Amino acid sequence: MTVSVSSKSSADDSTHGDQGSADGRSKWRAILPLGLWLVLLLVPAPAGLTHEAGSYFALVSGVILALILEPLPAAAIGIIGVAIASVMRYVAPNPGASVTWALSGFSDRTVWLIFGAYVFSIGYNKTGLGRRIALHLVRLLGGRTLGLGYAIALADLALAPGTPSNTARSAGTSFPVISNIPALYGSQAGPTARKIGGYIMWTAFASTAVTSSMFLTALAPNVLALSIVRNTTGVEITWTGWIIGFLPIGLLLIAVVPLLTYWIYPPEIRFSREVPQWAAAELRQMRGISREEVKMAVAVGVAVFLWIAGSNSQISLPYLGANFIDATGVVLLVIALMLLAGVLRWDDILAHQGAWNILAWFATLVTLADGLNRVGFVKWFAQLVSAPLVGLNPILALALLVGLFFFIHYFFASLSAHTAAVLPVVLAVGAAIPRIPIVPFSLLLVYSLGLMGVISPYATGPAPIYYASGFIARPDFWRLGLIFGLIFFGVLILIGIPYLV
Repeated sequence: MTVSVSSKSSADDSTHGDQGSADGRSKWRAILPLGLWLVLLLVPAPAGLTHEAGSYFALVSGVILALILEPLPAAAIGIIGVAIASVMRYVAPNPGASVTWALSGFSDRTVWLIFGAYVFSIGYNKTGLGRRIALHLVRLLGGRTLGLGYAIALADLALAPGTPSNTARSAGTSFPVISNIPALYGSQAGPTARKIGGYIMWTAFASTAVTSSMFLTALAPNVLALSIVRNTTGVEITWTGWIIGFLPIGLLLIAVVPLLTYWIYPPEIRFSREVPQWAAAELRQMRGISREEVKMAVAVGVAVFLWIAGSNSQISLPYLGANFIDATGVVLLVIALMLLAGVLRWDDILAHQGAWNILAWFATLVTLADGLNRVGFVKWFAQLVSAPLVGLNPILALALLVGLFFFIHYFFASLSAHTAAVLPVVLAVGAAIPRIPIVPFSLLLVYSLGLMGVISPYATGPAPIYYASGFIARPDFWRLGLIFGLIFFGVLILIGIPYLV
């Protein structure tokens, strides 16, 4: 009896100790972002930067640290940050204009494209089509986890030339399918995620960053970037010129991404002879394709066709011409078709907390990142860092300017906004440096746009989908983003400069 009581007391003490330790960590996760914000708030704004811009940067720095430490859910952190900035009128001096800015992220097309990708995943899961496709992939390639990784990367590569939105391609088409695969191996978001789910999700995400840079038509901001390059430097880059210039970089990266992920973020399950056999048996039990699966397949087919044809300047249809529908317009149209066809009910969408959570989170991040540009911080920072490079060796200056352009993306939640705000500044600085090779310089800058999407959970459209999936631990996502960002940048510079210059 004595031993029993002593044991219980010890267990209770241990439980209380663990709880106290967890509470302490939670407090520090809240105190550190708040402390960073307040410390930076007390630092006077440097020359060339307004007081409001300095105060706003202090707030955004605290928000970013909070997103890394997560004392609260990410969406809640974003809303708090936007609310403070709006009330303090850091971005817009008028109260009404400040609120309009605070809500501007909810009108962003990419935000709704991400939301639509979640709705697609609801349809895949409800109809069973996602499970059927996942079972076929596992039956064919599931004996080796690395084989699945290459299948996912090559599928994204096949879709990339004709899908100008990587959110549509990766989050809307690939993610709803591959999200069905981990469960087949007993891998779920949370404690069992590292069995295979984490590997699959990161491989898919990192691969789409590479394919986004491989083709001019694989990422929406690519076309905008070419327009800025032409207007700023007079350099013309064609579709074929783009792919030829990136080919050695892209082929190497797409070939090594599944393998690098396998080494850096290894799955626990690497071989499984039984799982492909089990997948074949499950497919036999599922029997023929249901009417609901056919409807879902038709909806996806319509989406892919419109993503390829509707927003591609290379394709012109009778009566409609080229660029007749935006990628987000495609998502809204297909969701409407799914509701009309009975594939989904509105209650299905309302019940999906993840979709609404990602909508609030990414909308607030887009707003906060846009604020950095509006207050002039991004332009000031780019000019400050790039000015000392004017007297350097032109090749070294080229590499440093591309690095600045690449890693300043931590301040952005939109590749399009980054392109519009920073690319003209960096191009102008580079053009002013004597003997800098302007064509290779321009190419390396535009090639970096897709690659930089890997660095953070908000760096590109598909990122929030994979971040919120639960298969990659939040600290791991930031760590992997930095590691792969450095690898991608290193390959871009070490291969790109000798090849292009």
